[in-house]
Amino acid sequence: MRLRRKPWVDKAIHDFDAFVFSRDQEIGEEKQGHWADIFDRQAPLYVELGTGKGDFISQFAERHPEINFIGIEMQQDVLYSAAKKIAEKELTNVRLLVFDINKIETIFAPGEVDRFFINFCDPWPKTRHAKRRLTHVGFLEKYRKLLRPQGELHFKTDNRPLFDFSLQQFEEAGLTVRDVTFDLHAENRPDNIETEYERKFSGFGEKINRCEVIFP
Repeated sequence: MRLRRKPWVDKAIHDFDAFVFSRDQEIGEEKQGHWADIFDRQAPLYVELGTGKGDFISQFAERHPEINFIGIEMQQDVLYSAAKKIAEKELTNVRLLVFDINKIETIFAPGEVDRFFINFCDPWPKTRHAKRRLTHVGFLEKYRKLLRPQGELHFKTDNRPLFDFSLQQFEEAGLTVRDVTFDLHAENRPDNIETEYERKFSGFGEKINRCEVIFP
């Protein structure tokens, strides 16, 4: 479903210029290898691909002030909601980017990222759109270049066909998969941070699938 455009966000997003790279700001190769400088500290770098309204990244970053977090979202209207949450919590360890994940290798240097998160991404259910899935082997090879040795990808989805497809792609790419669950909420993990979609889908009775992937 296409979201209704909110023209007022184009101006309002600049209230958060201290930590948001908005649609009208260039994000290019000059950022590669320099994210520690942008955060003004050396720390592990975690990146969420598809931040949405920011429930996950705002909570995770609050729990882990020792980590530098970047949230990437293509829809600026959606990212505005995430920016408000980051500002309300006064978090200094988060940067948000309005950016196309397809070009992710242009903004990070090889080995610069410690962990990627993919939470409830678009499943692109039609077979002809498989290459657009963020867990397709084509994307996995991009992540491999950007992650440090033994870097990680943490993946959650309510879509079982997408999860099964992803497990097959991880195997095809020669990656190590651990901590696989097909019903995350049944395990009552105290460290699980829910996204807005996770609450919605689990409320409908959908089972949440999750795994961790290690890149050698």
